[in-house]
Amino acid sequence: MAATSLPTTILVVEDEALICLHGMDVLEDAGFAVLDAADADEALAVLAQQQGDVALMFSDINMPGTMDGIALANVVHRHWPGVRLLLTSANHQPGLGAMPVTSRFMPKPWRHEALVRTIRGMLTG
Repeated sequence: MAATSLPTTILVVEDEALICLHGMDVLEDAGFAVLDAADADEALAVLAQQQGDVALMFSDINMPGTMDGIALANVVHRHWPGVRLLLTSANHQPGLGAMPVTSRFMPKPWRHEALVRTIRGMLTG
């Protein structure tokens, strides 16, 4: 019997519940396993619990709490360098050098197809 592979896990970090649920639905429909967090502290706790199972973090930049999405991306890049990072925002375009060099930015509103295509490209590239 052939072994079945587990779906790739994506962590969605978004404080707006409806946007978070929508992103999770899009990614689950595309075949990903999806975890969520409402802020940076919760995201860091999820990553610590997952022991390397998260392949990519898709995070909003503007969030309440101890740090924004850019600071979160930098912490994740230092502590979990294998986690790919995709940041998004409707009203914040990160400046050159603000995000880890390996991360990507996608402006809101994002389209379903573009989100899935970008994530698949980041995971295979």
